[in-house]
Amino acid sequence: MSSLALLTAVLLVLVVVMFVGGLVYLAHRHPAWAVPLKVGLVGATLIATVVVPIAVR
Repeated sequence: MSSLALLTAVLLVLVVVMFVGGLVYLAHRHPAWAVPLKVGLVGATLIATVVVPIAVR
């Protein structure tokens, strides 16, 4: 695997972690909206459904 591909993968993982963390934080600050863990998992699932088909190509 090339260095560019590894760097891109690391950056993608960091962006996903930040996005999911942001969703969990929002759900934690407003517990009436949703359960924080469920929101984080849904966010990770949505990102995975978009990124995996692109990465497999």
